[in-house]
Amino acid sequence: MIVAQDRQMAIDLIKEAVIAGARRHTACAVLEITVRTLQRWQKALQDENTLADQRKAAAARRTPANKLSGEERQEILGICNRPEFASLPPSQIVPRLADEGAYVASESSFYRVLRDADQVNRRGRANAPRSVPKPEGFQATGRNQVWSWDITFLASAIRGAFYRLYLVEDIFSRKIVGWDVHEDESADHASVLMRKACLAEGIRQQGLILHSDNGGPMKGATMLATLQKLGVVPSFSRPSVSDDNPYSESLFRTLKYTPAYPGKPFESIGAARRWVHGFVQWYNGEHRHSAIRYVTPNQRHHGEEQGLLKRRGAVYNAAKRRHPERWSGKTRNWDPVTEVWLNPPKENQAQKRRDLKAA
Repeated sequence: MIVAQDRQMAIDLIKEAVIAGARRHTACAVLEITVRTLQRWQKALQDENTLADQRKAAAARRTPANKLSGEERQEILGICNRPEFASLPPSQIVPRLADEGAYVASESSFYRVLRDADQVNRRGRANAPRSVPKPEGFQATGRNQVWSWDITFLASAIRGAFYRLYLVEDIFSRKIVGWDVHEDESADHASVLMRKACLAEGIRQQGLILHSDNGGPMKGATMLATLQKLGVVPSFSRPSVSDDNPYSESLFRTLKYTPAYPGKPFESIGAARRWVHGFVQWYNGEHRHSAIRYVTPNQRHHGEEQGLLKRRGAVYNAAKRRHPERWSGKTRNWDPVTEVWLNPPKENQAQKRRDLKAA
């Protein structure tokens, strides 16, 4: 950077270079300044007979044309603190003033004045939005450690009426371990379903985690009492945050987007139950799930995946030996998924992304 006392020398050198035939922008580049900087120095020398940098002083002297006066700022504060406006935000105050034929300033100016006066807060009796912490994360390294469940609607032949499908899924194996269809949502129905699922899976005071959202059937007294008797630990999502219960949401999407899903509403609750029964049989026994290396939930739930994935790996390795030119790197990863997380901590998510990049 050229200091003020050397700028006259720089101007003279560039002038001599231009007289000698050099281009001005090239001469400026040699001194590491722009043509615009040279022009500013020359103008300052001509107008004020000084080469000192005047930009900061000019900026300090400049006053915005739209700056509010002190009287206008006091007027805004007085308006916002009037009894009829004391509980209203500027977005409500400004239109009301316009209805009275008055315009003082824009909404953003109102907010700016209130902020400068330390009066920006929630106006009225409503509580400020509170941040609800993310639910505790749970890790499943085997079956029947963490279950997820939820309720979804199935359309009925009666307009505006729906059946409720209750589904319970083991997040480690992705097996549907319990289901039922009812005409309403009830903690009693959920309680019966949980007893049946635990009986079928042989759950006996093992500290099983059951995750769900915050619906009434999930937090009803009957349901919570049943879970306590079964030794099941309840876990709940944050209000209105479906991402906290991703396994159930994903399962519902698979159910409703499968080609076999009926194009018409179910004629009866019996028809709905028959269709769901067929879906559960297909999902558990035939559906190759992408998140568990394309084995079926039943195969993973019953420990059959180890041998199956080992055989797949051998097939791929043999294919690579036959035609190595067709493989640019490692063969497909057929190692079993050893752990599954529900609402994992951030560091686990970051590590998973790093592992995917490395793979």
